[in-house]
Amino acid sequence: MLDLKLIREQPTQVQELLNRRDSEGYDIQPILDLDRQQREIETKRSKLSAKGNEIGKTVGQKIRTGSDPKGAEIAALKEEGNNIKAQLAELEPQEKELKAHIENLLLQLPNLPNESTPIGKDETENVEIRRWGDEYISQDKKVLPHWEIGEQLGILEFKRAVKIAQSRFVNLVGAGAALERALINFMLDKQIEAGYTEIMPPVLVNTQSLTATGQLPKFAEESFKCDEDDLWLTPTAEVPLTNLYRGEILEASQLPIHHCAYTPCFRREAGSYGKDTRGLIRLHQFNKVELVKLVHPDNSEAEHQALVQNAEAILQALKLPYRVIELCTGDLGFGAAKCYDLEVWLPTSNTYREISSCSNFHDFQARRGDIRFKEAGKKGTKYLHTLNGSGLAIGRTMAAILENYQLPNGTVEIPEVLQPYIKREVL
Repeated sequence: MLDLKLIREQPTQVQELLNRRDSEGYDIQPILDLDRQQREIETKRSKLSAKGNEIGKTVGQKIRTGSDPKGAEIAALKEEGNNIKAQLAELEPQEKELKAHIENLLLQLPNLPNESTPIGKDETENVEIRRWGDEYISQDKKVLPHWEIGEQLGILEFKRAVKIAQSRFVNLVGAGAALERALINFMLDKQIEAGYTEIMPPVLVNTQSLTATGQLPKFAEESFKCDEDDLWLTPTAEVPLTNLYRGEILEASQLPIHHCAYTPCFRREAGSYGKDTRGLIRLHQFNKVELVKLVHPDNSEAEHQALVQNAEAILQALKLPYRVIELCTGDLGFGAAKCYDLEVWLPTSNTYREISSCSNFHDFQARRGDIRFKEAGKKGTKYLHTLNGSGLAIGRTMAAILENYQLPNGTVEIPEVLQPYIKREVL
């Protein structure tokens, strides 16, 4: 959530930054108008309340000094006090309604892009930062798509998954299930070695949690909800991990906090009909290892670069070619101020595909979730910064392995670092 005080005091700058995302999509003027109305009512209410209190004191003083409690003077003062109470009774709900309206509008505004985020209209203007692993890119034109080799090996089942659920689900069979578990354990082990504390959180989350991290109210159609409860299937472990600290005031000495978690993730993929209808790239249910950081604002940028390196370390250990892309303002996620995507090479597509997004949210999520910290010897509290990234999406990693590690005899070599986990060398 954006700071209302910042919008009020620097409206031109805020509008300019929002326009970098979408020149026509966001207008802060309604918020400014409502804020002015709310503050006018608040000023009027405060003055009336003060006057009412003063009348109450005057009545008490006059009675103590001998005025007749039932006399005309006291009656007039009490009538004036009652009129003030009646006015306050009208103003208070008006003010409450305006505040709720303002908050609703604020919840629908995206984060302001970092000043260093490249300006661009869409993904075509993202900026490539670096590539890694070009020597591992095979020029073999006979490579099969991951879903074909997976079905030939008997480790991926799509048709039976449709029978159980619907399209965009998959059964992992035998060595396929073992490879998925191996990837999860390997990724967790690597991130724990890097200093992250593992959490195994609930995968059902409430509305307040999704609102805090920015999935609600804007992206309700992307998530699966339990009809009879205020619970949703988590779209990413970012939600429960960040909300561990919702509504808390931490000590600065507790920062930074680094958490990692494996969870299944659930997304409707609304608006993606016709895209990646085959394979493991765009499923309704998929597994992911997530990295979340809560940090001091002064260290935010350095922590972001380290987060990207933590995700890259997985791809490098697996020897999967990838590139790092910095997203431009027009392709930036709703809550992110700055974001780097890691894209892994898929030979049958002859292109790189996203496998991790590493975002710095600044204080956007912390404001929505009221997560603050205080520093020793200083008054007041500050909102901390939150960051997260996939470390990595398991299904997309498996897809990359199945395509990049194919052997001429129709089998798939298992990356060396996974062999101790899965206890075999080929699929």
